[in-house]
Amino acid sequence: MYRGKLVNWNDDKGFGFISAAELSSNTFIHISTLKHMSRSPKQGDYIHFEVERHEGKTRATNARIEGVAAKKFKTSKSTNKPGANKLVPVLVVGIMSVLLFNYLDFTEQVSNPRDIQQIPDTAVNTTPRQTFKCDGRQYCSQMRSREEAVFFIRNCPNTKMDGDNDGTPCESDSRF
Repeated sequence: MYRGKLVNWNDDKGFGFISAAELSSNTFIHISTLKHMSRSPKQGDYIHFEVERHEGKTRATNARIEGVAAKKFKTSKSTNKPGANKLVPVLVVGIMSVLLFNYLDFTEQVSNPRDIQQIPDTAVNTTPRQTFKCDGRQYCSQMRSREEAVFFIRNCPNTKMDGDNDGTPCESDSRF
């Protein structure tokens, strides 16, 4: 490792030359070899460096500025991933949006009493009555329950759930 004085430095171009007593000529140095330092080099700084030959010329490598600290690098895994700290708030906002949308959709369905109709109970009722609304759905694959399908074929136009016209919807649907 050599020690030399920075005799020439061009800050705009990011390079300069080091004069070392042990070397016969000045050695080229580029800013990239000092990128780990906490400040840019200045003319007159003492530089510790190694020399490598490239295309017949010498250049400094593994360099550091004497008396100047190296930059501290964070080693935390979460800070090494760009945007990692932004992901949590985005997820929270997304979840809150979905919940709010579902709540508003539910209150819209219940707020207009003219659209609410209930299925009459014909058996022992062990669950509360459900309310349904004609909303343009027509097929069995769009229904959540047999009761909903019955409501739709009885009360909503253009349904396509009772293929044999016997009043029982979704007869071949295994979900119900």
